[in-house]
Amino acid sequence: MHVLVTGASGLLGSQTARALLEAGHTVTTLQRRPSGVAGARDVRGSVTDPEAVARAVAGTEAVIHIAAKVSVSGDAADFERINVEGTRALLTAARAAGTRRWVHISSPSVAHAGSSLTGDGARPADPERARGDYARTKAAGELLALAADAEAQAAGEDFRALALRPHLMWGPGDTQLTERIIDRARAGRLPFIGSGAALVDTLFSANAVEAIVAALPALERVHGESLVLTNGQPRMIGELLSRLALAGGAAPPSLHVPVAAGLAAGTVVESAWERLPESVREKGDGEPPLTRFLAEQLSTAHWFDQRRTREVLRWSPRVSIEEGLALTAAHYGGRTV
Repeated sequence: MHVLVTGASGLLGSQTARALLEAGHTVTTLQRRPSGVAGARDVRGSVTDPEAVARAVAGTEAVIHIAAKVSVSGDAADFERINVEGTRALLTAARAAGTRRWVHISSPSVAHAGSSLTGDGARPADPERARGDYARTKAAGELLALAADAEAQAAGEDFRALALRPHLMWGPGDTQLTERIIDRARAGRLPFIGSGAALVDTLFSANAVEAIVAALPALERVHGESLVLTNGQPRMIGELLSRLALAGGAAPPSLHVPVAAGLAAGTVVESAWERLPESVREKGDGEPPLTRFLAEQLSTAHWFDQRRTREVLRWSPRVSIEEGLALTAAHYGGRTV
């Protein structure tokens, strides 16, 4: 197939594009910076740029939509413009160009209202209850993709969509989670919120790529659904943070903050963060040290039933958590224990 991958300058997008090329597909990428993916047709631009979007979707049979504004802070209008209106524009252009298949990369946060998730499947995306601008706009974007699928079926149009929600993806070269954990551990800015015993699912990056590629043939069988992607190996959040820090050559965190104090501090920091000078906000990794959403994520259980995901995709994780930690330690020069 001729597949468009958006957001291919990031780790997940670039690895997915390479995997598609290796599988024999023709690949176009759309992102603001060069993708660095040899063999792909690079289109430089944003999903909010109609001209770039039109060039990117031309001739494509499938879209894997990864591009998004991913942050725990920032201007609400930016999240809306990229994650909602950018998705809407891309969907409209893709359907007009005759694109038949759509793999929408979403997030479990679209259905997380702050309480523990234990053995759940993919609950419906809920923009009204999702926590924070990122989750809210990702929920709205996912609903747009699934609505386009439903509209196409009603109109007899051959357009099918699946929404995939990778959960806490990590691995070598990942800057969104892995390197932030490592850097914050090195700086002594990575506390446990509560006991650190809450069970969470995560997803090794190579497994995420293979699941996304598996979604293309899966769309011939199933569509109009949302699926959570994880390794299916729940671990205590404190163990995962400690072992990722060690894999990156940092000391594991030792500071414990009570849950109530963490939630309160996150609320205060979040409200004050955007009022700080940009020079201050850009220090470290450019993200606030804590938000209420982060405090909730670090103190509540969130692990998922993977039976439907594996049935639909005919996929199972190839790399275990232990193997992933060993690969991460080899990449960063750290250790696994």
